[in-house]
Amino acid sequence: MTKKQKKMLLRIIVAASLFILAIVLKNNFYLSLCLYILSYLILAYDLLYKAIRNIFKGLVFDENFLMALASLGAFALGEYSEAVAVMLFYQIGEWFQDYAVNRSRKSIAELMDIRPDYANIEKDGKLIAVDPDEVEIGDIIIIQPGEKVPLDGLVIEGESNLDTSSLTGESLPRKVKVGEEVISGCINSNGLLKVEVSKEFSESTVVKILDLVENASEKKSKSEAFISKFAKYYTPIVVISALLLAILPPLFLGFKDINVWKTWIYRALTFLVISCPCALVLSVPLGFFGGIGGAGKQGILIKGGNYLEALTQVKTIAVDKTGTLTEGKFKVREVNSFNGFSQEDVLSKAALAESYSKHPIALALKEAINVEEKQLSDYQELAGRGVSVKIDKQRVLVGNSLLMQENNIDFVAENKQCIYVAIDDKYAGYIVLGDEIKKESKAAIKQLKDLGIEKIVMLSGDSEEVAGAVTAELNIDEYRAQLLPEDKVSEVESLLNEKNKLAFVGDGVNDAPVLTRADIGIAMGALGSDAAIEAADIVLMDDDLSKVAKAIRIAKKTNRIVKENIYFALSVKIITLILASLGLANMWAAVFADVGVAFICVLNSMRCLDMKNV
Repeated sequence: MTKKQKKMLLRIIVAASLFILAIVLKNNFYLSLCLYILSYLILAYDLLYKAIRNIFKGLVFDENFLMALASLGAFALGEYSEAVAVMLFYQIGEWFQDYAVNRSRKSIAELMDIRPDYANIEKDGKLIAVDPDEVEIGDIIIIQPGEKVPLDGLVIEGESNLDTSSLTGESLPRKVKVGEEVISGCINSNGLLKVEVSKEFSESTVVKILDLVENASEKKSKSEAFISKFAKYYTPIVVISALLLAILPPLFLGFKDINVWKTWIYRALTFLVISCPCALVLSVPLGFFGGIGGAGKQGILIKGGNYLEALTQVKTIAVDKTGTLTEGKFKVREVNSFNGFSQEDVLSKAALAESYSKHPIALALKEAINVEEKQLSDYQELAGRGVSVKIDKQRVLVGNSLLMQENNIDFVAENKQCIYVAIDDKYAGYIVLGDEIKKESKAAIKQLKDLGIEKIVMLSGDSEEVAGAVTAELNIDEYRAQLLPEDKVSEVESLLNEKNKLAFVGDGVNDAPVLTRADIGIAMGALGSDAAIEAADIVLMDDDLSKVAKAIRIAKKTNRIVKENIYFALSVKIITLILASLGLANMWAAVFADVGVAFICVLNSMRCLDMKNV
């Protein structure tokens, strides 16, 4: 609970206590009246100030004006308990709204447990922990093993591995050394690092991500935009209606009878309290903000309520292959040998030849077979072709078809993703490499189809054969193969022409143009990338494709709750307004129709924060 919330809660408790005491002492008129006035002022002083200030700004018809007019009017008519009750319940509703918003922000902060508490600066040979906000660009900070990286910067001394999983969803540590950049929110796994700060804390990766969600309310959904427009015209209409209700009936029913005037003015004030649109104005945006917060707690960062609403209308999803459906890591799938060489000869020689390299293909070969380290000679890395090396006096070539052709090796080109091996100028065989399909991909595709997605299209830069195999294995509807980045944009344009709402799911870096062009761009595991945060409308914290289906379910639940609030609030208000006009609803009914309905809608909106089991 924030300091502001605690202060407001104290005001409500004190005012409520005085209100109850005033009711108990109602036989002592003057003491009771003083307690009512004191209770009212404790509750309403800030609201009255806002109402007066807004009048001078030309913003007359807002909820502050309506509540001030209705409650002061009730005082003028001698309805003291009802005047205080209106303000008491209104402030309770406001407190719950503030609490709900704060809880939503807190859930995001807990999810993103990356906000650093301090930064280490060295002074007089001692480390001093300071607030990251106090550190300036160019300052040198020291990050010890186990500590969070507090600010973005450049390593000027030391070497270490960084755990970036909280940002990127990547479980493998990232090695950094002098001259390389580090981003805030990572955890320093081992070595001591000295870092020159390159961005102020307010511009750091951590703050950027948190602000992304906290400011999501700026992008309103259609429902929110409708409610804002509705309230703009609705409020003046009800004020004029209340004025006519107070004046016209007495003119015809008893112009000179003060009791008739009192009756109809009371009804008009009741009408005003009922008509206050705060239930809609508060609960609808709060519902979407709660949905954004609830999604954030599940590792799904959504940039605005408009995207939450749009997700419910998606019928076509285009999916990138590498890093989205697959692991994005090479793995040995098949080994074939020729000319008297064994499969072990082919694989072991290839692994030894690549033992100096850090290329993903080299890592895949070394994972596939354990080989004893041997002294290599005449090692040459041939850019874009492969490697040439001597192992146990044998000349070994490992690479693509170009390398074989350059060395006049008699081989047969394969229509597969593979590397070729030659030993002493004889073709030894080839190794088929494949990108491992993520274990959750098949289930994720099924979940999307179960949610009503009509078409799923895979976009890939791989060959027809590889793309076709992945499509068949995952039961994807269609695929497009051998695409360059610009080709993906063209394919998305073509899908958009089909008029269905389209979402594109990609890794967020290479796919930035496509993420921007789609109706909804979803970036997976790309929080460390400014390009992903900028281009995508929704960012998944990890690389789990099933989070897309979860995002759609969250969007549907949020929209359902928002619609419940709209229908409930409007129904109660319309019924109570009619009853008030006929004199069948008093100020207490008005309190329920306004503050009570708002309170119920706010509580209903808070259900959006709980998306764990959606």
